[in-house]
Amino acid sequence: MKATVAGAPVSFGVFELTPEGAETVAPDDLLAILVETGYRGVDLGPVGYLGRDAALRRRLERFGLELAGGWVQLPFSDDEAFAAALPTLDEALRAFASAAESGPTRLPCPTLADDGSADRRAAPGRGAEADPLDAVRWDRLVVNAGRAAEIVRAAGFEPTFHHHAGTFVESQEEIDRFLADVDIDLTLDTGHLFIAGGDPVEAVRRWGARINHLHLKDVDLTELRRVLAAGGGMREVWQSGSFVTFGSGDIDLAAVMAGIDEHEYDGWIVVEQDVLNGDDISLTAFEAERAEDQRRNREALRPWA
Repeated sequence: MKATVAGAPVSFGVFELTPEGAETVAPDDLLAILVETGYRGVDLGPVGYLGRDAALRRRLERFGLELAGGWVQLPFSDDEAFAAALPTLDEALRAFASAAESGPTRLPCPTLADDGSADRRAAPGRGAEADPLDAVRWDRLVVNAGRAAEIVRAAGFEPTFHHHAGTFVESQEEIDRFLADVDIDLTLDTGHLFIAGGDPVEAVRRWGARINHLHLKDVDLTELRRVLAAGGGMREVWQSGSFVTFGSGDIDLAAVMAGIDEHEYDGWIVVEQDVLNGDDISLTAFEAERAEDQRRNREALRPWA
């Protein structure tokens, strides 16, 4: 398989929901762990975490890593909010352009996602019941996603779309509809598909030809279902430890990777083990645990990449 394996700040508790002012793993420490455990790339994480402009490029070059992609969440179904949010896309594209100046072997994938709604985020996997999207708002979502894709392509990158629990594109039916209506290929996220009741093996069969980016997670379905049955939202899912190391959960990794290989996948595999750490953690112990997790995750993928 020609795929390239990357790690992600979210596996170290660094992402958009990290509490303001919380103590986090330092970027150099995170990148050193990824290099030591055999990764060749890293996802961007929150814009600025790995540095900006030349500082970002120098940091990646120092560690011999390439930028795999980065999360850009936009309110596609609301025209006014979408227009107001476009500077966040421009900011992310500047980061991708800076990283690409060094001539990487593989360009990063700007990873577009819908913003969803408060009601959907509070009811992950049950969005169609909690906040159904009418035809008018769906049409807005389609048009604005297309506009975002045009902006990304004009900057020299190929976009990818991330289905995500708590948004307006989370279920199999919503993903089918999106792929039929919008000229953007898919980031398959095995963990978020589980949350929406999907099967990653079937997803590869169904959408394999449209998958141009992969966020690979393992999930403890017993724990996940417990959290969701108790009415937990995405924050509770992230705090619960539902995302586990490969081999500890319920993903059929071999079947997923075999299916991906059958489609001659040639892109990034971003390993994500999302975690939202508590306030009372020992950062030293937390960092050591995350390092061991990433070593195990990388080793599990050796047969394919």
